[in-house]
Amino acid sequence: MLYHFPRRYDDYSKQVRIRDLRYGMDVTVIGEIKRISKRPGKGRRVMTEAIVQDETGGLRVNWFNQPWMMRNLKTGDSIVLSGKVDQYLGRLTMNNPEWELLEEEQLHPSSPQSGSLGTGTNRIVPVYPLTADLGQRWLRGLMKRVVSYWALRIPDPLPHSVIESANLESLSDALLQAHFPDSQEQIDSARQRLAFDELFLLQLAVLLQKRAWQGQTAQRFDAPQDWLHAQITRLPYQLTNAQHRVLADLLKDLNSGRPMNRLLQGDVGSGKTVVAALCIAAVTRAGAQAALMAPTSILAEQHYTSLQGLMVGQGNLRPGELRLILGSTPESEKQEIRAGLRDGSIKVVVGTHTLIEDPILFSQLELVAIDEQHRFGVGQRAALRAKGTNPHLLVMTATPIPRSLSLTVYGDLDLSIIDEMPPGRQKVATHLLLPRERERAYKLIRREVEAGRQAFIIYPLIEENETSEAKAAVDEQKRLKKEVFPELKVVLLHGRLSAEEKDKAMESFRDGKSQVMVSTTVIEVGVDIPNATVMLIEGANRFGLAQLHQLRGRVGRGAEKSYCILFPDHEDAAENERLQALLETNDGFILAEKDLEQRGPGQFLGRQQSGFLDFRLASLSDARLIDKARRQAELLLATDPALSKPEHRALSAAVESYLTSGIGDLS
Repeated sequence: MLYHFPRRYDDYSKQVRIRDLRYGMDVTVIGEIKRISKRPGKGRRVMTEAIVQDETGGLRVNWFNQPWMMRNLKTGDSIVLSGKVDQYLGRLTMNNPEWELLEEEQLHPSSPQSGSLGTGTNRIVPVYPLTADLGQRWLRGLMKRVVSYWALRIPDPLPHSVIESANLESLSDALLQAHFPDSQEQIDSARQRLAFDELFLLQLAVLLQKRAWQGQTAQRFDAPQDWLHAQITRLPYQLTNAQHRVLADLLKDLNSGRPMNRLLQGDVGSGKTVVAALCIAAVTRAGAQAALMAPTSILAEQHYTSLQGLMVGQGNLRPGELRLILGSTPESEKQEIRAGLRDGSIKVVVGTHTLIEDPILFSQLELVAIDEQHRFGVGQRAALRAKGTNPHLLVMTATPIPRSLSLTVYGDLDLSIIDEMPPGRQKVATHLLLPRERERAYKLIRREVEAGRQAFIIYPLIEENETSEAKAAVDEQKRLKKEVFPELKVVLLHGRLSAEEKDKAMESFRDGKSQVMVSTTVIEVGVDIPNATVMLIEGANRFGLAQLHQLRGRVGRGAEKSYCILFPDHEDAAENERLQALLETNDGFILAEKDLEQRGPGQFLGRQQSGFLDFRLASLSDARLIDKARRQAELLLATDPALSKPEHRALSAAVESYLTSGIGDLS
């Protein structure tokens, strides 16, 4: 209960009267419901509309698609509303505000002697997350008794040296003020301390894991200068300075005698695969094995094709020593691949999650490379690594990782960044068009196709459904084929197609037999068609920034000028913050920071890893506090690497509990 924190606070000392409201204000308003009704909105949606009045005026309040509000509220109810003041047709409104019913005693100040938990018009009142059959007033009263007694008695796991060095308040004070604060400043100070605790425990956990991993031994693989020069000279293009720098990092790791544990970041098209291929070549030249895992069969196949061109028959691998294994691979072929990996005759295997789900045994797995790391959970990374004995680990991502994530989720990994694009890559021209301007985009596609090039058209859904007004790929592909581009071949690709149907669509587009590909975000990662110059994204306001940036990265991969056209669902959505950010910059790292800030780590990382950062109060957009926690963790471990000193026993137990609780599963 001590850590069941309020989801918000109603500050009655800053309560604003309705006549004093201004557009854009974030406020708390108290009033009486004078009228409440339900009326249809767009599509199948329902809008609940109420008029709330205080002694100074009335305010229109709307709740969209929440028909149950009619059961919860009635005329005459006293209510507290918290939210942003909006405007519609010149009149002030509140849309989807937080709300709570008030009882008569809550509307008057409670005397200190009464012991009452009445809200009082001069107090900041906590509002707690509830579950079925729990009332806010009842829970608030119970929390008051529990917090008042136990906050003063809970032991503080942080040593005094850290509290003093980091300028933190005591845990007891922080817990008291987080629940029943005296002022907004006290809330901020309490949350700062409690958020620091969460980040500090995570930093200690990842740093301890990193030290444990660095204490292991691994096979050394050297890359003699003459051999490396010959490998690089044979490439069909020159490496950039950034690729040379990162390659030096990786080869140094391979020859260090300790397992490589490195995250390789590089924006879309920066050339990560060739760097990974040179590392794989360094390992296989010594007779050892390597595995490369990708999140989708399309990306795995593309890596397989790239490695074949870079490695097979070039003095590195013989035909048959590089194999591809997918969920759709016939069982007879899987058995053959398993046997080859077991006896060591297959040196490199490329695959999807089949690599960890299949009963595959390796003869001598010494390098594990994982592409698009954010698509896999922490456990999956460990499962593939466990198929060898302390193999070197290289994880790659074309989704730029914000610095705060690289210090937390990936805090146990060393970091290398390819921050330079190959010469000749042009900036993709990005435009936001309104739905009524769609014919302009279709003309652009026709013009590009006439010039011998190709286009992607992306939709947020596979098929139309009753709960969404978004356009869907299956229906739109039929319409485009029949009404818009009858003279062109328009193929369809989405996640529910069979592997055979996906392959057929991809081959048709890759070989230039079709000119337009209608798809969902299944092509977000790994599809490399240098001839494609137009990326048209329908319902663009429904995608995250990282997704939009990845989709834009599917074009502009050749020498021709390329375009990304964004269509929001409706004109109002054109002001969407994410779309505006995409227009302003092509820098993936800036966009990743904004995306994390707007959507939070759960959506940014995907479901696989969102539980990994189930912070109660800490925020991954608070780079300053993350740095502070990291610095304090490093200072503490410098003086006590195993947290074995008597004054650190409570902290050691807290880290152990953190690691085993499932919140910070860093295994």
